[in-house]
Amino acid sequence: MPTIQDVARKAGVSVATVSRVLNNPSAVAEKTRLQVQRVMEEIDYAPSILGRNLRTSESRMFIVLLPMISNPFYVNIVEGIEETAIENGYNILLCQTHSKPERQNVYFELLRNRLADGVISMDPTLNKEKLIHLAKQFPIVHCSEYDKDKSLSYVTIDSELAAYQMTRYLLKQGHTRIALINADEKFLYARERKRGYLRALEEYKIDYDESWILTARDVSFDAGQQSMRSLLQRNQKFTAIFAVSDVLAIGALKELNIKGIRVPEEMAIAGFDKIDFSNMTYPSLTTISQPMYKMGCTAVEMLIKKTRGEKVDDVILEHELIIREST
Repeated sequence: MPTIQDVARKAGVSVATVSRVLNNPSAVAEKTRLQVQRVMEEIDYAPSILGRNLRTSESRMFIVLLPMISNPFYVNIVEGIEETAIENGYNILLCQTHSKPERQNVYFELLRNRLADGVISMDPTLNKEKLIHLAKQFPIVHCSEYDKDKSLSYVTIDSELAAYQMTRYLLKQGHTRIALINADEKFLYARERKRGYLRALEEYKIDYDESWILTARDVSFDAGQQSMRSLLQRNQKFTAIFAVSDVLAIGALKELNIKGIRVPEEMAIAGFDKIDFSNMTYPSLTTISQPMYKMGCTAVEMLIKKTRGEKVDDVILEHELIIREST
């Protein structure tokens, strides 16, 4: 394997000059830089990234924590993270936690051992106290999920406002019996979207009760289908369903199709997120659009600023109501 000494000898320069070409090319005359780069290509020289990292105390690696890679909500966020990281000379390590503390601790150890420069967290189950403690030593940014007390930097949308607007839209369509398929309220987004839903019902003076709200066992297509089945068994004559995630809404829509309930004629249904699948259902799904790619890009930009010791402001991005055939 060619060494830096081989490059220097063949290019007729010092080892220090080759090092400058690798780490600070603007400090080297263009003619010399081009000569060194040509030799590196000729002899297929690859610099040691590990060695560079040890010298600079940087790994140029960001850890990205998410509960389940299979959840399509994360796809566009990860694309934004990866593209922006690479553009800025960083790589990412995508880590699936399955919401298990032991898995999370493994990835935190990478941070403590300086094998990563920072963390972008999309896992709402992470231990808050542990994260706050780590954030005193390492750059950490929440993406999508966040803490109300603003103890950690975050980029997100206003979930309560978005859910309020969606529920209000359904009410304006003439629906006065709107059920909510919610996620576990240990997650902040579930609590906020429920608050938005209830705020709209109260504003329209709708007489509702807790039986209108069903908590899915998890956020999956199967759980959405099961939730819809349970709501139909209650025989409460709902005319609209609002699910706090497109994954749940698509599962619910499948159950309606199986039961032969026409959408939107007999039952309207709306989701949240605007995942790619939401435009491929029959009928296509009304939903809240989150700027997921931009969210990922912004999270990386915030994290890079943190690595430089710069002040970082929290970011709340705009959402959009996407009206489609299902309502």
